[in-house]
Amino acid sequence: MEDKDLRSIQEARELLRKAKTAQKALEALSQEKVDAIVGTMAEAGEREAERLARMAADETGFGNAADKETKNLFAVRTIYSAIKDMKTVGIIRKDEANKLWEIAQPFGVICGIVPSTNPTSTTMYKALISIKTRNAIVFSPHPSALACTLEAARIMQSAIERAGGPKDAVACITEPTMEATQELMKSKLSDLILATGGTPMVRSAYSSGKPAYGVGPGNVPAYIHQSAKVKEAVRRIFESKTFDYGTICASEQAIVTDRAVKTQVMEQIRANGGYMLNSEEKSKVASVILAGGRLNPNIVGRSATLIAEMAGIAVPAGTRVLVAEETEIGKAVPFSLEKLCPILALYTCDNWRDGCLTCTKLLENGGLGHSLGIHCEEMDVIEAFGLEKPASRIIVNAGTTFGAIGATSGIFPSLTLGCGSYGHNITSDNVGPMHLINIKRVAFGLREMELDNRIDQAARQVESKLAAEISRDEVKDIIRKVLEEIQAGNS
Repeated sequence: MEDKDLRSIQEARELLRKAKTAQKALEALSQEKVDAIVGTMAEAGEREAERLARMAADETGFGNAADKETKNLFAVRTIYSAIKDMKTVGIIRKDEANKLWEIAQPFGVICGIVPSTNPTSTTMYKALISIKTRNAIVFSPHPSALACTLEAARIMQSAIERAGGPKDAVACITEPTMEATQELMKSKLSDLILATGGTPMVRSAYSSGKPAYGVGPGNVPAYIHQSAKVKEAVRRIFESKTFDYGTICASEQAIVTDRAVKTQVMEQIRANGGYMLNSEEKSKVASVILAGGRLNPNIVGRSATLIAEMAGIAVPAGTRVLVAEETEIGKAVPFSLEKLCPILALYTCDNWRDGCLTCTKLLENGGLGHSLGIHCEEMDVIEAFGLEKPASRIIVNAGTTFGAIGATSGIFPSLTLGCGSYGHNITSDNVGPMHLINIKRVAFGLREMELDNRIDQAARQVESKLAAEISRDEVKDIIRKVLEEIQAGNS
């Protein structure tokens, strides 16, 4: 093993040890103190949102600084606003009618896996929900996003210290290796894994022997029904798809349109800066989508014009999205797969049931359990999609990027989106603070257990032995009196 690997493992162990001590200190804090610390963290993140966004865009080459700033602000404003008044310390709920108390207990030390596509926003979001629930967190950054992730973690750590909390409650590996990540996930000092990243990393988290919240890929289709307000639908899809150049896994990967409105859809695609690829151009772009049978990392989070240049095709300077008509779906069909960049497939269907089937096939091709968009004004069609589609988030008349993370919908705001059993995840929720606590229950007795069956059984046993010497009713009376005396003695 190389010295770097050994150093990284040792660093992981040391950070976990310090985090464990810090977590014990956190656990002793009141709700008011915890809330003050989290508020200071959010304020610090808001002040540094723009600088962190520039760092992330420059270091990774993914997306753009303006949208990354919006993501950072989503973490420290929108998510913070949703969690700031939550009860996460002590008795968090009393049900007087059922005489039941619920008590929050933190997991302990969390291992936080950070993706390269959303490094700073993910780091701050996970730090906020961890400290809110009195958990410590140690981050494993993606090597290509190391500097910006370290800086985001440092900002959170400094804020904790300024607010009077234990600074080691947030930490980050400075020399990331697979060995260090494995140490974080499998160590006896870690208690839970928040795995936001690629499928191999999520699978590794699930096989670590520790509780883990993972995510799945999002091959998100957006269906446009004939009743849709087409102009608004395409505008929302394009705003969603182009946000940070498509790096959020909830972004649309394909438009599925009813044939009745296809002409309008294509007009609006062009009006919104979409470029319809011809057959030759489609083949050239397809060749850069996949590399060695997998998504080409060089196109992730890149602009449409840059991808066109990679493919050797000429597009207008203002092109925002590359769009290709498609009829096939499969692992060998590049446009039918998840593409974390401004490329869309366009499918045509005869009616909503045909569209429903196409959307299902696209989800089965690599996005089971994630999200789906539908643009429609007919409630029965929307209901059918909700009931039938294998997606955890059905986003109606909104861009899926923003609707799925809870920015423009009533879904809980989050940057970790579970895919449920469809996607081999433990939850279909948007992960938040309540996923990071154990809930203990204090339950008072409400009623006595009915014991007639026990009395009857005992009476039959005694009756069989005494035969006619004593009646069954007399035996039952004796047993009942004995049981009452026992219960009285135990109370």
